[in-house]
Amino acid sequence: MPAEEGTYIVVKLDDLLHAKRMTLTELAERVGLTLANLSILKTGKAKAIRFSTLEAICRELDCQPGDLLAYEQPGI
Repeated sequence: MPAEEGTYIVVKLDDLLHAKRMTLTELAERVGLTLANLSILKTGKAKAIRFSTLEAICRELDCQPGDLLAYEQPGI
């Protein structure tokens, strides 16, 4: 379910972290973000993401941007 009404971008960071057996803290250290900022992204409360951050997350999780972000249409 979207984090806020009108927001249909879903962040699948939990699934990727689980698959890689990595903690959020470990990922934060690897990509150079604070745990608080990465947590905001993970919970879907972020309003934007920099390409450099997206690139770093994808590098560390060995994934594609589409593995991390999804668009879910309302009512589906």
